[in-house]
Amino acid sequence: MDIINKIAAMSPPTNKKETQAFLGVVGFWRMHIPNYSLIVSPLYHVTWKKNDFKWGPEQRQAFEQIKEEIVHAVALRPVRAGPDVNNVLYTAAGENGPTWSLWQKAPGETRGRPLGFWSRGYRGSEACYTPMEKEILAAYEGV
Repeated sequence: MDIINKIAAMSPPTNKKETQAFLGVVGFWRMHIPNYSLIVSPLYHVTWKKNDFKWGPEQRQAFEQIKEEIVHAVALRPVRAGPDVNNVLYTAAGENGPTWSLWQKAPGETRGRPLGFWSRGYRGSEACYTPMEKEILAAYEGV
């Protein structure tokens, strides 16, 4: 919990190097936070070589949101095996990229247990895909 409190108390980065360091620290929680890559996307944009470092409202909001998500991160469960255990893959094609999560549900459980959350931004022409193609992409990435 100590590291989580330290992250929650962090001040916003003031340059590219500090932003990269922050992203390295919070990257550990990527599987615990739904839509992680979509949340931190504005932070990655300011680290690109072709971009000057410009900290605006979008970066500030992403910085605060990812810190809040880490404080409330979901505890992932270990994979269980057995004939009665069902694995369920949930996918979604968001406006900014595909997301998917893997859950397990055992007999007697009313709600499944999360095994992980993943997301990424669209690459190249993927942003121009139809909604159905984006859903298929999310399912493909999940499998």
